[in-house]
Amino acid sequence: MGKQNTHLVWDWNGTILDDMRAVIGATNAAFAEIGLAPITLDRYRELYCVPIPRFYERLMGRLPSDAEWIVMDETFHRHYTERRDTCGLTRGVEELLAGWALAGGSQSLLSMYGHEHLVPTVRGYGIERHFLRVDGRRGPSGGSKALHLERHLTALAGAGGEISAVRTVVIGDAVDDAVAAAHVGARAVLYTGGTNSRATLESVGVPVVDTLEEAVALARDLA
Repeated sequence: MGKQNTHLVWDWNGTILDDMRAVIGATNAAFAEIGLAPITLDRYRELYCVPIPRFYERLMGRLPSDAEWIVMDETFHRHYTERRDTCGLTRGVEELLAGWALAGGSQSLLSMYGHEHLVPTVRGYGIERHFLRVDGRRGPSGGSKALHLERHLTALAGAGGEISAVRTVVIGDAVDDAVAAAHVGARAVLYTGGTNSRATLESVGVPVVDTLEEAVALARDLA
């Protein structure tokens, strides 16, 4: 199936946006609030999972209490927002987005980042025009992406787009992206530049790549 018949669903944080430095800084600020030692990027990638309280449990040896979760979540988002504007797009992604659209391919953006923050941020980078739809998380943080992707594809289909899960490829940087794709019957390609280590990504049995250029090339052939 050719490029023009394949729909790409792009992840945002750690995939299109090269923001892992901001994520680590904000994570360590959240840990400091409840007396946890800071972690390295490698440790983060080794242990990261969703829902986020489960990730914190891996680090703490127990689930955070409700009060701890509220403090850590608020602290993370406050510090991440302060650091976000220092982040750039992943190298080459603007050309990939433009090239896919120019060739007649469709694409959308789906993120667990809060919708009210995601949309103006994407707009600020000047790439919103490449996407049929941009959806961020609506509601509390800490959830899973599977139902979010299901709603996203339903909305795309309802808008009249000839888009189906079987010809959709999710490009993301975390195991949760592959789990979400499997949930709706789509395919996934995972990128090593974001939240999970290569070993963790490879454990879910989908293609794993080191560049987004490789991801797009594989997506063209997968769907």
